[in-house]
Amino acid sequence: MDTASIDKGAASEPSQATASAITQSNSQPDSQLHTQANIQPAMQAPSTPTASALKHSGLGIAAFILSILSTLLIFALVTIAGVLEATTPGGIDETSPEAIIVGMLIFAFIGLALVGLGLGIGGLVQKQRKKIFAILGTIFSSVTIMATLALIAYGTTID
Repeated sequence: MDTASIDKGAASEPSQATASAITQSNSQPDSQLHTQANIQPAMQAPSTPTASALKHSGLGIAAFILSILSTLLIFALVTIAGVLEATTPGGIDETSPEAIIVGMLIFAFIGLALVGLGLGIGGLVQKQRKKIFAILGTIFSSVTIMATLALIAYGTTID
């Protein structure tokens, strides 16, 4: 009989220890339980924001606006130059003030497109930013510059 009572006592000890541990953990205030649950490991990987949480690149937006603006202004000036050529008897004189102003403005707007190209490239190298406007600004500025220079080169070969 002694062995049976010893087995019952040994079997009941762990359950009593478990019961006392539960009672002690329930007696702790809720604030301690919450702080213990929120403890994070010291070596946690840095979190990277998702694509939807990223902000648009300010440089990219500026590049996009400048590229659209320079494209429209160059198109308007080329149209004005064409109208001046068509309405002037014998063609426009290259030394006239109108032709000089139109030519200088075209080069100024090519410079504006170059600034847009630089801002677009700057927006492409920014980290943790959306790059869609930087890509569009870079492409539009590049196409505007190349098309305008090609048009100027073509215009110099005519005559």
